[in-house]
Amino acid sequence: MQKGCRRKMERRDKVNYYLDLAQVVAQRGTCLRRLYGAVIVKNDEVISTGYVGAPRGRRNCSDIKSCIRQELNIPRGERYELCRSVHAEANAIISASREQMIGSSLYLAGIEVATGELIKDSCSCSMCKRLIINAGIETVYIRDTCDAYRKIPVRRWIDEDESLRGVYGY
Repeated sequence: MQKGCRRKMERRDKVNYYLDLAQVVAQRGTCLRRLYGAVIVKNDEVISTGYVGAPRGRRNCSDIKSCIRQELNIPRGERYELCRSVHAEANAIISASREQMIGSSLYLAGIEVATGELIKDSCSCSMCKRLIINAGIETVYIRDTCDAYRKIPVRRWIDEDESLRGVYGY
């Protein structure tokens, strides 16, 4: 959990429960900059999880102690083709069938490695947005604080296509 997050012994609402799971999944990440965790849920059943890491069999940034995007001071949301890692959303999507994902929800939580704090104003990158759209996922929930989150209807990413405006990053 985020630094300073203390839980009362009250029952957790479902959205934050799944976002808590995504935050725990993020801890498996191997990125030196940011750790993300994704959980795909349909009909109150977790169907897939994913975290940031190099493709299977390749060395992770945490293993080689190097991040080309960090070394080149590339802002978040840009130049992902240079990154060694597969994003959490992509890893969750490739671990489930499209049939399972149609109408599902994806829960996303990110942690800044340097501070251990939740990532402010995070969002899926343009590449992951395309994957989420094609997977048939209906809603994305993104954690902002221990208890606050944004609910994004995937349809919005279709209707408000930032790639047509030349928008980079997020």
